[in-house]
Amino acid sequence: MKKYQMYVGGEWISPKSGEWFESFNPFTGEPWALIARGNAQDADQAIRTAHTAFTEGPWPQMTASQRGQILRKLGDLIAKNADRLAEFEVLDNGKLIAEMRGQLNYVPQWYYYFGGLADKVQGEVIPLDKKGYFNFTRYEPLGVVAAITPWNSPLLLTAWKLAPALAAGNTIVLKPSEFTSVSTLEFVKLIEEAGFPAGVVNVVTGFGKEVGMPMVEHALTRKIAFTGSDTTGRIINEAAARNFKKVGLELGGKSPNIVFDDANIEDAVNGAVSGIFAATGQTCIAGSRLLIQQSIHDAFVEKLLALAKTAKMGNPLSLDTQVGPVTTRPQYEKVLSYIDIAKNEGAKLRLGGGPATRPECGKGWFVEPTVFTGVDNRMRIAQEEVFGPVLSIIPFKDEDEALRIANDVRFGLGAGVWTRDIGRAIRMSERIQSGTVWVNTYRAVSYMSPFGGYKDSGVGRENGAQAIYEYLQLKSVWINTGAATGNPFVMR
Repeated sequence: MKKYQMYVGGEWISPKSGEWFESFNPFTGEPWALIARGNAQDADQAIRTAHTAFTEGPWPQMTASQRGQILRKLGDLIAKNADRLAEFEVLDNGKLIAEMRGQLNYVPQWYYYFGGLADKVQGEVIPLDKKGYFNFTRYEPLGVVAAITPWNSPLLLTAWKLAPALAAGNTIVLKPSEFTSVSTLEFVKLIEEAGFPAGVVNVVTGFGKEVGMPMVEHALTRKIAFTGSDTTGRIINEAAARNFKKVGLELGGKSPNIVFDDANIEDAVNGAVSGIFAATGQTCIAGSRLLIQQSIHDAFVEKLLALAKTAKMGNPLSLDTQVGPVTTRPQYEKVLSYIDIAKNEGAKLRLGGGPATRPECGKGWFVEPTVFTGVDNRMRIAQEEVFGPVLSIIPFKDEDEALRIANDVRFGLGAGVWTRDIGRAIRMSERIQSGTVWVNTYRAVSYMSPFGGYKDSGVGRENGAQAIYEYLQLKSVWINTGAATGNPFVMR
């Protein structure tokens, strides 16, 4: 097995512990790479290196336009290596090669977009109420950003953080998931080739308590960018608050996908199936709660089941595979436990409901696409994030009941509405408590459109022009242009 070191200060280094851990291929269930097991000392070294790169050397001397040029060069290099990086993602997280190639060919756009935005950040002149003063504002980078990424889309979600943070002039320490570190380590080989000075981008691998929390708590980190569970996000938020650090938290979801009886039924069925079974349900915006208007409920369910039954499972490196394995063994066991919970709660199992035993799934961590009807929104299966190929179907009578069910959950990341009525589409989009609402589509994202959550789904926004300001701080500058500075002890 290939052994991967960490990347700090432009060099590949071994962990101070001298320890390594295995990374598993979800399709075979077998280890295929060894990853450096970092600790607090490794995190400290990386953060101090990043801080030095932020305060000294070529990076702080570069103009915003020069930073943008390097980011665009990085985008070109990712595009050139997209197929190779996609294969590493598949081996590490079990996602479909067709999806990963598409994703990796799209990732460069984040670096092009924020590379172009780097020199478009402008302050303003304030028309003061005081004579003899000139006042203006300027945006400045924060410093060292600790970016902690998940296992479901490592390089895409790295781009969501890395591109705006670097465009703003910060330096970065990345900690990829301990389950899927390889693609990030392969990607970082392109950093030096793109022209980033040593220490601007660093990668420390390992586990959350051993590396992640030391990064969060370190005195020199000024921003924590995290994608993952709401449980971990809450711990990070509390730890960061003790030192008044900025945070960006993209957390869980329990997204409602709402189908009205006037919808294009075929489109809605396709959207509902792809919304939950694409990426094996391992996405924070999975449409895991399907709300169907009562008048079309039974017919819609039959069409959905017929389509879901055709899903081809197997090797994610095969272009014709449609549903891949669950990425990690613990997540595989968690998904199966939630299926048992749903059965015990009284939900009616209509499809799947257990491990996939098809020969083409081999020894991998596969769960059959699973559909429950008769779900009450108070059930755990409707309230808690499963993060797997498990769909809960809930009937509703009218708009008001659909909204009540949709909003009666502690998450608020994504939502879908299927209707031909433009008035209804607007009303629903206004009243659904969610950071993103899709109408007659689902799971569309872009580097140009802000993304983030309401309620327990997170803090801050990624993507779009607003994202760069998440990595900047605002300064006000006052200049005396002629106002008299009198004796402060003489009363006038």
